Amino acid sequence: MNKWLKVLAAGLVMQITTMLQAQVMPVAPLQNVVQLSADAMVEVQQDWLELSMNTTRDGSNAAQVQTQLKQALESALQLIRPLAQPGQLDVRTGNFNLYPQHNRDGHITGWQGTAGLVLEGRDFALIGAAAGRVQTLTMAGVQFSLSREQRARAQDQAQATAIARFQAQAGDIAKGFGFAAYNLREVAIQANDQGNGPRPRILAMLAKGAASEAAVPVEAGKTAVVVTVSGSVQLMK
Repeated sequence: MNKWLKVLAAGLVMQITTMLQAQVMPVAPLQNVVQLSADAMVEVQQDWLELSMNTTRDGSNAAQVQTQLKQALESALQLIRPLAQPGQLDVRTGNFNLYPQHNRDGHITGWQGTAGLVLEGRDFALIGAAAGRVQTLTMAGVQFSLSREQRARAQDQAQATAIARFQAQAGDIAKGFGFAAYNLREVAIQANDQGNGPRPRILAMLAKGAASEAAVPVEAGKTAVVVTVSGSVQLMK
């Protein structure tokens, strides 16, 4: 065999042997690693309202039912559009469905359809007043939540507190076990809302529908924004 080929073959054998040894060598387990978590909660007033309205129509002709639904929806929009204000009262259409009704033999006997409208925004009084003016749709429900700005502010505040608590907890644990410091190995941050639903009084009034032009009363609750910081640290001498 050529001299250079022998040298190259020997080098390859040594490299492969080293790689195999590295693969089979046991990895020393990490020591002095502690798992911990800390959370913080900020309670804030719900500042966003989503109020839904809808109507149902029945008839023997699909096109006729569809026309009736469009008329009911357009009538409501004509009343509400002049009141709309970006971020305070936004209006959008909801579900619009049309489906057949069947008898026992499976034959179509008629048609039924539903159309919906959603009012949402920060101005609860304006939304309630607008809903009270609508006569062609009835109330379907309300949903309170946080606006993006309100949620972001609450999450930032809760996150800062949770991180500080995590750091303090890690420092206390290190000190308690006789270590001088710690290194952060991994961390995860999770945020969620724990909101309160509409008041029972509001639900009872919604069940009656908007029967007059009186403003629909709405009342928001509070939401607890919770941020959890979890992870692991390695205690250091």
